Amino acid sequence: MAGAAAEQRRLATVVESWLGRPVLIVGDAMLDEWRFADSDRLCREAPAPVLTLRRRISAAGGAANTAVNVATLGGRAVLVAPVGADVAGDELHDCLDRAGVWDRTVNQPGRPTPVKRRMLAGNQILLREDSGDPEDSLDHDGVARLLTALSCATEELRAAAGGEAPTLVVCDYGLGALPAPVRAWLVEHRERYATVALDAHDLADWRGLAPTVVTPSFAEATRLLARAGGTTRPTGGTELHLEHPESDPVDGPSEMTAGVAPGGVRADDLIASASGRPGPVGEPTPGEGRVALTGDGLSVTGTGVTVNTRAGEGVDRAVLAESRLAELRAHTGADVVAVTLDTEGAVVGGTDGEPRRSHSTPVPASHAVGAGDAYLAAMTLALAADAPLPTAAQLAQLAATITVSDTGTCVCRRDDLLAALDQPTDTTGHPALVGGDELDAIVAEYREAGRSVVFTNGCFDVLHRGHVRYLEQARALGDLLIVAINSDGSVRRLKGPDRPVNPVEDRSALLAALACVDHVVVFEEDSPAALIEAVRPDVYVKGGDYPPELVPEAPLVRRLGGQVRTLGYVPDRSTSAIIERIRSHSQDPSPHTNDPAPDPSLRTRTQAS
Repeated sequence: MAGAAAEQRRLATVVESWLGRPVLIVGDAMLDEWRFADSDRLCREAPAPVLTLRRRISAAGGAANTAVNVATLGGRAVLVAPVGADVAGDELHDCLDRAGVWDRTVNQPGRPTPVKRRMLAGNQILLREDSGDPEDSLDHDGVARLLTALSCATEELRAAAGGEAPTLVVCDYGLGALPAPVRAWLVEHRERYATVALDAHDLADWRGLAPTVVTPSFAEATRLLARAGGTTRPTGGTELHLEHPESDPVDGPSEMTAGVAPGGVRADDLIASASGRPGPVGEPTPGEGRVALTGDGLSVTGTGVTVNTRAGEGVDRAVLAESRLAELRAHTGADVVAVTLDTEGAVVGGTDGEPRRSHSTPVPASHAVGAGDAYLAAMTLALAADAPLPTAAQLAQLAATITVSDTGTCVCRRDDLLAALDQPTDTTGHPALVGGDELDAIVAEYREAGRSVVFTNGCFDVLHRGHVRYLEQARALGDLLIVAINSDGSVRRLKGPDRPVNPVEDRSALLAALACVDHVVVFEEDSPAALIEAVRPDVYVKGGDYPPELVPEAPLVRRLGGQVRTLGYVPDRSTSAIIERIRSHSQDPSPHTNDPAPDPSLRTRTQAS
């Protein structure tokens, strides 16, 4: 038991060490839409269920979900991706904002945001509608703006990290966000990134990237091996052989069979003789993008490739993947290859040649959507934090496993990961409401634990949705959020004699009740400068659609070694607007027979303000 506890503490130390790690995510961003319905009858027109929509959920998908997972796990995530100027794009921006992802997406008018819409009844997926197609390629101007965004985001992350080279995650799902010029730019500028992770449907397109880690699915790995021509590798005295015809039949799948090898031909010899250079040859056929695991769990079929492991007695997907790790590393140029096996876990291999097997708990397919994104995010953060490969593999599998408890797009949060390791997520035990004289000790304790501090301030007179969203975004920028709130006297000096509407005791209690707020402190001055001096925040946040340079406290924060962020407010959500609506309602002479009687205390206070 003591050994297990020590191992969990060791893993938790790695989770703590990647806090604030700068990560740039680029690739195919999409919106996941979940529609939950009830059905108790069939329609008269056809043997189809009649659905009554009960609720709808939108979530970031693809590269956007990888960015969300990096942010919620504690990394500093920046997403660069083309996003359409449409409703789905607006919803995707909201998802990124809520997670605290630095949204550096590029608006692409005329190119729709890819969407995966799932309709469920009784928690069972009935159908999925996809929009977004590889044919929706970026035009020349779109490519140029995407490359500019990539370069700027890279330097932004480097500056925010004090000159440290950021980590790069490439998510290429074949939806057109990463055309050849963008791939070429990333290959050319590989040295600007310390760690590079690659998740791509077609790994052959990225041979020159030299990634640190690739995370192909079993189908993607076998497709790459098939395109490479053919390989053999001894495993326990028996050689597994992969054959692929020189050309695919016009109709139906080609065949790549695992069986007893007729000869000991090495992959390198075959590839060298076929092409004169290492790596896969030929271009993928359209069908190769449609490889899927069959229901028996023993073969992968599609128009492009069929992998049948029945031919090798006793061979399963994990054994086959283990036998091919060296070839996969050679073909991808990666230091680490992690072949994911859906609910069967993963097989991971590194430069030491030692395969590592991890396991997962079988769950319904609707629970596992996006689990690979959580796996990729945790694996990348761990390797970027210089964790040993076995540790990175453990944490990646754990992150993927604990996200699959319910239907929806999987997101793993740092607190959930630490809780799974039986580690406390709040080691201080301090109350939410604190005095200014307590802050020094509290902040010192947090800093000693290696936690980053986010600080913001304001009146927060009538707490509304805009405030809550703003504070959630601020909290996502660090490990804890300290909110400094103006006293009643300070609010009167700033806002006028009819403010505040709510006294400081009420305002501070409401803020302290929010899950995203760690501590609330009241200050009497008109400026929070003294508190900023005491807290020395890692990140200082203000609300508003203006650049950080215009924030009055910005020079002080930067002199103290922190960074300044501004977060946009929710449109049409403000304390002044709410108060004006209340006043208008109280002065409206028209009768409202269905409205309850107004609270006299509220009317008196509103009219007095």
